[in-house]
Amino acid sequence: MLAAEVLIAQNIGFGVIALLMVVAALRVVTTNNVVHAALWLVTVLAGAAAQYVLLAAEFVAVTQVLVYIGAVMVLFLFGTMLTRARIGAERDLNNSYWRLGIPVAALLFAAMSIAVLSSYGDERLPSDARVVPIADISDQIFGPYLLPFWALSFVLLAAIIGAIVLARKE
Repeated sequence: MLAAEVLIAQNIGFGVIALLMVVAALRVVTTNNVVHAALWLVTVLAGAAAQYVLLAAEFVAVTQVLVYIGAVMVLFLFGTMLTRARIGAERDLNNSYWRLGIPVAALLFAAMSIAVLSSYGDERLPSDARVVPIADISDQIFGPYLLPFWALSFVLLAAIIGAIVLARKE
Protein backbone atom coordinates (compact mmCIF):
# COMPACT_ATOMS: atom_id res chain seq x y z
CA MET A 1 0.00 0.00 0.00
CA LEU A 2 2.91 2.36 0.71
CA ALA A 3 4.34 1.96 -2.81
CA ALA A 4 1.02 3.03 -4.34
CA GLU A 5 1.00 6.17 -2.19
CA VAL A 6 4.55 7.03 -3.30
CA LEU A 7 3.54 6.53 -6.92
CA ILE A 8 0.58 8.89 -6.50
CA ALA A 9 2.79 11.52 -4.85
CA GLN A 10 5.33 11.10 -7.65
CA ASN A 11 2.62 11.62 -10.27
CA ILE A 12 1.38 14.76 -8.50
CA GLY A 13 4.94 16.06 -8.24
CA PHE A 14 5.46 15.35 -11.93
CA GLY A 15 2.30 17.27 -12.82
CA VAL A 16 3.23 20.29 -10.71
CA ILE A 17 6.78 20.45 -12.06
CA ALA A 18 5.60 19.91 -15.65
CA LEU A 19 3.03 22.70 -15.30
CA LEU A 20 5.70 25.03 -13.93
CA MET A 21 8.00 24.10 -16.82
CA VAL A 22 5.29 24.77 -19.42
CA VAL A 23 4.46 28.16 -17.90
CA ALA A 24 8.15 29.08 -17.74
CA ALA A 25 8.71 27.92 -21.34
CA LEU A 26 5.83 30.09 -22.49
CA ARG A 27 7.34 33.03 -20.62
CA VAL A 28 10.68 32.41 -22.35
CA VAL A 29 9.12 33.04 -25.73
CA THR A 30 6.66 35.76 -24.72
CA THR A 31 8.77 38.08 -22.60
CA ASN A 32 10.23 41.21 -24.17
CA ASN A 33 13.33 41.27 -21.96
CA VAL A 34 16.27 39.07 -23.01
CA VAL A 35 17.59 38.70 -19.46
CA HIS A 36 14.15 37.72 -18.16
CA ALA A 37 13.87 35.17 -20.96
CA ALA A 38 17.20 33.67 -19.89
CA LEU A 39 16.05 33.50 -16.28
CA TRP A 40 12.80 31.81 -17.29
CA LEU A 41 14.92 29.33 -19.23
CA VAL A 42 16.82 28.62 -16.02
CA THR A 43 13.45 27.74 -14.46
CA VAL A 44 12.71 25.32 -17.30
CA LEU A 45 16.11 23.67 -16.98
CA ALA A 46 15.73 23.42 -13.19
CA GLY A 47 12.36 21.76 -13.75
CA ALA A 48 14.04 19.20 -16.00
CA ALA A 49 16.54 18.51 -13.22
CA ALA A 50 13.66 18.11 -10.75
CA GLN A 51 12.03 15.61 -13.11
CA TYR A 52 15.28 13.62 -13.14
CA VAL A 53 15.22 13.58 -9.34
CA LEU A 54 11.67 12.18 -9.47
CA LEU A 55 12.98 9.43 -11.75
CA ALA A 56 15.70 8.62 -9.16
CA ALA A 57 18.41 9.70 -11.63
CA GLU A 58 20.30 11.99 -9.29
CA PHE A 59 23.52 11.90 -11.30
CA VAL A 60 21.73 13.13 -14.41
CA ALA A 61 19.96 15.81 -12.34
CA VAL A 62 23.22 17.10 -10.92
CA THR A 63 24.77 17.04 -14.38
CA GLN A 64 21.78 19.00 -15.70
CA VAL A 65 22.26 21.64 -13.02
CA LEU A 66 26.03 21.88 -13.42
CA VAL A 67 26.22 21.86 -17.20
CA TYR A 68 23.09 23.65 -18.34
CA ILE A 69 22.20 25.96 -15.47
CA GLY A 70 25.68 26.44 -14.12
CA ALA A 71 27.67 26.76 -17.32
CA VAL A 72 25.53 27.37 -20.38
CA MET A 73 23.14 29.85 -18.80
CA VAL A 74 25.95 31.73 -17.10
CA LEU A 75 27.73 31.99 -20.45
CA PHE A 76 24.49 33.10 -22.10
CA LEU A 77 23.86 35.80 -19.51
CA PHE A 78 27.52 36.79 -19.50
CA GLY A 79 27.50 37.13 -23.28
CA THR A 80 24.28 39.13 -23.17
CA MET A 81 25.68 41.46 -20.57
CA LEU A 82 28.97 41.94 -22.43
CA THR A 83 27.43 42.82 -25.77
CA ARG A 84 26.33 46.34 -26.25
CA ALA A 85 22.70 45.35 -26.64
CA ARG A 86 20.10 47.21 -24.68
CA ILE A 87 19.12 45.57 -21.42
CA GLY A 88 15.44 45.83 -20.72
CA ALA A 89 12.17 45.54 -22.59
CA GLU A 90 12.41 45.63 -26.35
CA ARG A 91 9.32 45.71 -28.53
CA ASP A 92 11.00 44.89 -31.85
CA LEU A 93 12.28 41.40 -30.97
CA ASN A 94 9.48 39.56 -32.77
CA ASN A 95 9.43 39.25 -36.53
CA SER A 96 6.32 39.56 -38.64
CA TYR A 97 5.88 35.80 -39.15
CA TRP A 98 5.16 34.86 -35.54
CA ARG A 99 1.50 34.11 -36.32
CA LEU A 100 2.58 31.49 -38.84
CA GLY A 101 4.70 29.81 -36.14
CA ILE A 102 1.71 28.87 -33.96
CA PRO A 103 -0.01 26.50 -36.44
CA VAL A 104 3.36 25.13 -37.55
CA ALA A 105 4.22 24.37 -33.92
CA ALA A 106 0.81 22.74 -33.39
CA LEU A 107 1.28 20.64 -36.53
CA LEU A 108 4.77 19.52 -35.42
CA PHE A 109 3.45 18.67 -31.95
CA ALA A 110 0.65 16.60 -33.46
CA ALA A 111 3.06 14.79 -35.80
CA MET A 112 5.49 14.01 -32.96
CA SER A 113 2.64 12.83 -30.71
CA ILE A 114 1.29 10.50 -33.39
CA ALA A 115 4.79 9.14 -34.06
CA VAL A 116 5.54 8.49 -30.40
CA LEU A 117 2.14 6.97 -29.61
CA SER A 118 2.18 4.71 -32.67
CA SER A 119 5.72 3.55 -31.90
CA TYR A 120 5.52 3.12 -28.11
CA GLY A 121 1.77 3.03 -27.46
CA ASP A 122 1.29 0.51 -24.65
CA GLU A 123 4.82 -0.73 -23.99
CA ARG A 124 6.07 -0.82 -20.42
CA LEU A 125 9.53 -0.52 -18.93
CA PRO A 126 10.94 -3.75 -17.49
CA SER A 127 10.31 -4.06 -13.77
CA ASP A 128 13.66 -5.75 -13.09
CA ALA A 129 15.72 -2.64 -13.78
CA ARG A 130 19.10 -2.87 -12.10
CA VAL A 131 20.78 0.07 -10.42
CA VAL A 132 24.09 1.07 -11.99
CA PRO A 133 26.60 2.71 -9.62
CA ILE A 134 27.40 6.34 -10.36
CA ALA A 135 31.12 5.59 -10.39
CA ASP A 136 30.62 3.26 -13.35
CA ILE A 137 28.66 5.92 -15.24
CA SER A 138 31.25 8.61 -14.60
CA ASP A 139 34.09 6.28 -15.59
CA GLN A 140 32.34 5.50 -18.88
CA ILE A 141 31.72 9.19 -19.61
CA PHE A 142 34.93 10.79 -18.40
CA GLY A 143 37.30 7.95 -19.24
CA PRO A 144 37.46 8.09 -23.04
CA TYR A 145 35.95 11.57 -23.38
CA LEU A 146 38.07 13.50 -20.89
CA LEU A 147 40.15 15.21 -23.57
CA PRO A 148 37.07 16.55 -25.47
CA PHE A 149 35.71 17.95 -22.19
CA TRP A 150 38.98 19.77 -21.60
CA ALA A 151 39.05 21.06 -25.19
CA LEU A 152 35.50 22.34 -24.82
CA SER A 153 36.40 24.17 -21.63
CA PHE A 154 39.25 25.94 -23.44
CA VAL A 155 36.94 26.89 -26.31
CA LEU A 156 34.45 28.37 -23.83
CA LEU A 157 37.26 30.19 -22.05
CA ALA A 158 38.41 31.66 -25.37
CA ALA A 159 34.84 32.76 -26.12
CA ILE A 160 34.58 34.54 -22.76
CA ILE A 161 37.95 36.26 -23.24
CA GLY A 162 36.91 37.28 -26.77
CA ALA A 163 33.63 38.72 -25.48
CA ILE A 164 35.49 40.70 -22.82
CA VAL A 165 37.94 42.07 -25.38
CA LEU A 166 35.13 43.06 -27.74
CA ALA A 167 33.03 44.64 -25.00
CA ARG A 168 35.91 46.54 -23.38
CA LYS A 169 35.82 50.23 -24.05
CA GLU A 170 39.00 51.65 -25.50
